[in-house]
This record gives sequence, structure tokens and C-alpha cells, in this order.
Amino acid sequence: MKAKTNLPQSLRALCGAAALAGALLAAPVQAATVTAVMQSGLRVMDPILSTAFMTRDHGYMIYDTLLGVDANFKIQPQMASWTASEDGKTYIFTLRDGLKWHDGAPVRAEDCVASIKRWAQVDSTGQVLMPMVEQIKVTGDQTFQVQLKEPTTLLLEGLSKLSSRPAFMMPKRIAETPASTPITEYIGSGPFKFLASEFKPGLKVVYEKNTDYVPRAEPASWTAGGKVVKVDRVEWVAMPDQMTALNALQNGEIDFMQQVPFDLLPIVESRDDLTVKVLDKLGAWTYYRFNHLYPPFDNKLVRQAAIAAVGQEDVLKALVGNPKYYKTCAAVMGCGNPYEDSYGADWVIPSDIEKAKALLKEAKYDGTPVVILQPTDIAMLAAQPIVIGSALRKAGFKVDMKTMDWQTVVTQQGNQKPPSEGGWNIFSTYSILATSGDPFGNTTLASAGRKSWAGWPDVPEIEALRLKFARSTDPAERKQITSQIQKLAIDEGVVAPLGQFSIPAAYSVKLSGVMESPVTVFWNIQKSDK
Repeated sequence: MKAKTNLPQSLRALCGAAALAGALLAAPVQAATVTAVMQSGLRVMDPILSTAFMTRDHGYMIYDTLLGVDANFKIQPQMASWTASEDGKTYIFTLRDGLKWHDGAPVRAEDCVASIKRWAQVDSTGQVLMPMVEQIKVTGDQTFQVQLKEPTTLLLEGLSKLSSRPAFMMPKRIAETPASTPITEYIGSGPFKFLASEFKPGLKVVYEKNTDYVPRAEPASWTAGGKVVKVDRVEWVAMPDQMTALNALQNGEIDFMQQVPFDLLPIVESRDDLTVKVLDKLGAWTYYRFNHLYPPFDNKLVRQAAIAAVGQEDVLKALVGNPKYYKTCAAVMGCGNPYEDSYGADWVIPSDIEKAKALLKEAKYDGTPVVILQPTDIAMLAAQPIVIGSALRKAGFKVDMKTMDWQTVVTQQGNQKPPSEGGWNIFSTYSILATSGDPFGNTTLASAGRKSWAGWPDVPEIEALRLKFARSTDPAERKQITSQIQKLAIDEGVVAPLGQFSIPAAYSVKLSGVMESPVTVFWNIQKSDK
């Protein structure tokens, strides 16, 4: 039953118009939202604890760095500028005006000093850098000083590193969390804010534009220049099934797909409403890591046997298929990079099962099972373990393949328990070539035992050479040092290269300003409504 009203018709019409106007005023303006499917769901949130690309990409959304790197590999001011003394031992950093944390507090020098110290506890560059530092001291709200014991390029290179563990700045209260303990508050000063209320671990993560962020005036270039946000929100949604994600892109349900599996490329390459593009022109290299702490890979000969058994072409055909997107390469610092070295190519690139069997016999391999971690939800990582496992079985290894999603692999990587107690023997992954071209940007080369990245190789000769590299400014000497590191890295099984490849992304033509960069970033992107 409708309620009766005694209002005159003219007054009722006026009230109706006012109600309609009020409704229009109250209606929210349609926000410009970019919806993206990244390589996996996000679970590990602390960018200091993990080298995973998803955690790194999350870091670039909400945090900022003191220094950036542009497309010419030149280190540029970002949050701070710097001056250096003539002897190269004293650096003074000055924060630029207008920097605020997402909670509204100003960014201070003491926050940055605390962030650098936390980062340096676990980062492979920071661990070598800090013994070369006499002191880091706050000299004002916006200034701090780094006093070095000896000149080194590592200070600026470390603070500007692109990946995999960039030196992100955090508020002092958060940065004082021990580096071994995950942070629980995600506040940065970067171009986007993390919306904790909408976070669904592994499924969905939402960022909104940081309206307090003051971009630099220079054009954006890689992680340097003006990080201008031109959309209101960015949503990362997880779709483990690649075909489902591709259908969502074609139907307009998502705007951006970070990685298109190579076998599905023909579906999207012919569409006028989508752009298919390799955004990281330098590409990536894929490799696998041995756990040096436990049998059977605590034996160098067994590590060499595994390297000899696995053929790069077999891996790349399974992973990529199209030779347009891949090439074989034995260089641990990348083919095409300044420190490219071909040592070991004769037995690293091809599969030599007979050599592998001979090495296993010499090592007296006793059939200890090899636990291989296999992520099933990332197309760029699912094929390698299968090919590795097949080759190892042919050589005489006993293989135990453990399937899981990539974020579980990420959390497992740091597990130093024996494989029989939930640990592992082998995992494979990939890194971008833009950050793998020297002994410090390349995380795989740190060889200081349990202090190093997952795999924990202990090769003092490599650590001595890395320190020598840090102290050298002579290009010829540095090239000689990296050649020695290449030989040791292959012979000692520090890392097993599997070749290089490029990864295409696909996105709606409604998006413009998508940056070519080794790191997937969402500033500079604009979305049209047509």
C-alpha cells in the first residue's frame, strides 16, 4: 500500500527535483581504475625479506627510493640529491622538499638512515657495502652523511638498484623492525597507497593514487624522473589459469596482463583493441639454484653433473618455443652485457648425459633424492623444473618433484631445513638482465654461505673477488675480475644458467603511457573511457 501525501503537486515536484539533484551530487564520480593480472598473486609484502618480483613490484607501488636509474643506466636523484667529497669518501644526501609518508608525517633523514641499515642487513650489495662504511649519521631533518673508509661505487649503485631487493625507504618506526622479522605496516612515501582494507592475500591487492605525492619535474625513465600518477586506482587480481586471464583481457574485464604465455600469443597479436609489447627490451635470463647445505648438492661434482645433464635448448623450447624470443647463453652476467663471458659454454649449454653420469660415478652419488620445487601458476616458471627433472633422471638422479604455487615457492626458498624435513634441493627462476650484469646487481653471485641468497653457496674466492671489484675503478681490471667470477660460479655450481628470453605483455588500447622498463610500473599510465 502506498502512503498518502497531502503535499500540493507543485511542491511534490519540487521535492522530487531536489531529491534527484541530491542523488546526482552524492553519486561518486567514476574513478579511473586500471585492473591488471600480474605474474602471480601477492602474499609476501615485505620488500626487504624477499627477492620475488611480485614483492618488488608491490614495493615500487607504495615506496620510493633515494636514487633511481634511468634508461641509460645513469644514477639519478629521486627522493634525494647528493654531493661527494673530492676523495670520494664522504657523501651528503639532501631530501627534496614535500616528501610525506602515507600517514601524513614528513619524511625525515632519520627514516632514511634506519631504512638503509635494515636493507643492508640482507641485501647482497648492502652486506659488502656496510663494512666499507665508517658511519652514517643524521645531520638535519633533511640531510644525512655517509662516511666511507675507502672510495667505492657501491654506495650509489646500492641505493639506486632496480631489483631484486631495492633500497626502499620506510618510516623509522617500521624500518627498525629486525631484517629477519616481516613488517606488518605498509606505509611508504611512493606514488600509490596500499589499501589494507581491500587486500585479499594471493587474490587481490588494491592501490589508490597518493594525492600528497609530489613527482620530480624530469620525464619518467625506468625508476628515475617524475612518477606522475594519472589514474585513481590500480587493482591487481590473481588468475592462475592463463586462458581465463586472456579471456578477461579480450572481454575488457581487465586492462593489463603482465606476462602472456608464448603459446597464447597468436590469440591476442591480431586484435586491434589490444597492444602486445615487450616492455623490458633487455629481457631476462632463467637459471636454477642448488641447495649447497645438504646432500647431494653439498658435493661440487654432483652439482657439475646436474649442470651437464640439463640442456638449455630443451628448457627454452619448453618454456618459450618461438626462437624469436629466446637465445642460449652461458654467461652468468648476461650475454650482451659488458661482463659477458663464455666460459663453460661447451658443457653448460648442451645436454651431456654421459658426462653427467661420469661425474656422478666419480662423486659416488648414493641415490639421495633430489627435491625440486615446481610452481604451477606462472607460465614463465612452470616448464623449467619439468625439463630439469627429466634430464636429471636420465643422468641417474632420483628426483622428487614437489608442485605448489609460486608464492609458496617464494616462502620455501628461505627454508634452511634439510629436504627430508620440508626443505628443498633445487628451484628455478629468472631475473632481469638489466640488473644482472655485475657481481652485485646479480643476486645469484653472492657466495657467503648462509648469509647469501637461497642456495647458500660458500665460495670465499668469489666473495674476495666481489670485494676487489667494489674497490676497483679500472674497466680492464673489472673485466678480468668478472671473468674469474664466471669461472668459479660455473665450476662451483653457484648458479646454473638456462638461457635468455623476452616476455611480452598485453594491454588494452585504452591505456596510454605504459612505460618500457625492466620493472613493471603503473605511474605515467593514462586510461581513456572510449
